Amino acid sequence: MDWVKILEWVIKGFALVMILLTGFAYLTWYERKLLSRMQVRYGPNRAGKFGLLQPIADAVKLIFKEELIPDQAEKILFIVAPIITVVPAIVITATVPWGPDMQIFGYTLKPYIADIDVGVLYITAIASIAVYGIVLAGWSSNNKYATLGGLRSTAQMVSYELALGLSFTAVILLSGSMRMIDIVNAQSDLWFAVLQPAGAVVFLIATLAELNRAPFDMPEAEQELTAGYHVEYSGMKFALFFMAEYSKMIAIASIAATVFFGGYRELWFLKDTILGVDQTPWLGPLYLLVKILILLFWMIWVRATLPRIRYDRLMSFGWKAMLPLSLAVVIVSAAGIALEPINPLFKWVGIPLASTFVGLMTVGIIDNALRRKVYASH
Repeated sequence: MDWVKILEWVIKGFALVMILLTGFAYLTWYERKLLSRMQVRYGPNRAGKFGLLQPIADAVKLIFKEELIPDQAEKILFIVAPIITVVPAIVITATVPWGPDMQIFGYTLKPYIADIDVGVLYITAIASIAVYGIVLAGWSSNNKYATLGGLRSTAQMVSYELALGLSFTAVILLSGSMRMIDIVNAQSDLWFAVLQPAGAVVFLIATLAELNRAPFDMPEAEQELTAGYHVEYSGMKFALFFMAEYSKMIAIASIAATVFFGGYRELWFLKDTILGVDQTPWLGPLYLLVKILILLFWMIWVRATLPRIRYDRLMSFGWKAMLPLSLAVVIVSAAGIALEPINPLFKWVGIPLASTFVGLMTVGIIDNALRRKVYASH
């Protein structure tokens, strides 16, 4: 039995890596197609039908591209840094449940790699490791622009990791567990994104900053740092940084779908119908995939819409807006749960209303602060 379990883990781990690597390749196609449509142009349409072979063409180009290592670089760290960046982006999804338990020829298949009691803590710990690869890449390149990109990434991670962790805290309070499967099951009646909308917004914004995605792409700002931390990288080493970013986009979308949007569960008003995931467990991964695609669409839409934030305002937004809002989200969630024995409405009605009010008030404060700076400049 032990060998069967080990074989199952190996197969599931290999399958997950292959899914993420394939997903990374075609996420680049998905993004380029969406951006082109939003910008009223064609996008990839030469390599294969609808440009579907474009990721393969890009991979071949990068494989044959010449790789250079700066003469004064720290060569070992320069080579290791991309690997340190890409590995956490893949292993972070180990605790994400992709569906309910399934029966295959009498064998119970669990569609996740690790079911640990501290799944949320595992995710936050792994998410923090990737920044080491970026910092080492910037420092080891012996390039001032690359070093500045690495330093920016560190400061950005510290600033937004606090808000990210506190938004996880609200989820833990609402579900009563750090186990990912318990968090999914706790959303059988109502998604946490509906119960705690401000917490979901904080989480999504903080994850954009964690990904270094626009408008938070300061570590690699082309106009200021020419490419930032990976300015000296080319060929497959650059491809690893590219892979890390897009694989982590898929991983973050799957985590967000799990902790705030019901995971592999269907919409709550379909729970007892014939389409319910409890009746047809094979629909679970499909539900999760649809949610991931929608969240990826949102990330790409934000990139196409919002300009890059000035760096001082990015830091100010993290410390003066995101952190207080995330603290308020935790306080509101705790208060609603504490008052639930008195009246269930405190949790099921009070938390969403209070969360929405706090979120709108924060938006007003941010808007007023930005307008004051604009007026002051005149």
